[in-house]
Amino acid sequence: MNRTGQVHFGKRDRLVADLVQQIHSGALGSGEQLPGEHDLAERYQVSRGTVRSALSELQRRELIATQSGVGSFVTFDGVRLDQSAGWATAFASSGFAVRTEVLSIERVTDEDLARRFGGTAFIAVRRRRRDRERPVSYEVSCLPAAGSLADLPEHGLRNDSLTATLAAAGLRAERGEQWIGTEALTAETAEVLERREGELFLQATRTSTDARGGLVEHVISLLDPAHFRFHLTFGAR
Repeated sequence: MNRTGQVHFGKRDRLVADLVQQIHSGALGSGEQLPGEHDLAERYQVSRGTVRSALSELQRRELIATQSGVGSFVTFDGVRLDQSAGWATAFASSGFAVRTEVLSIERVTDEDLARRFGGTAFIAVRRRRRDRERPVSYEVSCLPAAGSLADLPEHGLRNDSLTATLAAAGLRAERGEQWIGTEALTAETAEVLERREGELFLQATRTSTDARGGLVEHVISLLDPAHFRFHLTFGAR
């Protein structure tokens, strides 16, 4: 029998194809949690191993993201955010209507940063981002109070962009580290985020340095876990 042109899909491939179609069509909405492995196995009459393999493929295609754990990139409601161009650009390219509000720019001292990188003063930029309903993140970025950044409290951000401001100051991140955890909102941060004191948020602490090891930015972000996730990828694709 001539089988030229015939393609046979296994159970895993059919499961992947069906879930992909649901995601692309919107049947599985942005940020919506998929059914559990047991429910999917029963619904599609496949083994849980087949379900795990299918979900791994969807994760490899960056169509879904893990709900917890330390990750190599941030997703917002399941959409990957490229932080290298700045949060505002990342949100704009994602298609989500998220507005950035600069709350304050002021000179501060920080003993830990001073011990690690030298200097006695830093610039703290506090920003909040909100969707159509309420704030989804709050972050405090500490920058070296040197060069053109020294007058940042008086002049503000270049084009309302911290990324553009750092670039204009000749600061470019070459390496860094990031820590992920959870943090209970204090009375102050709860007020900023319009939530209840004690509510748990994701906390991301990222320190970026230049080629010589000098500080570019130290930023602590509080992220609404209902919208943000951290996704870890590893190995060859």
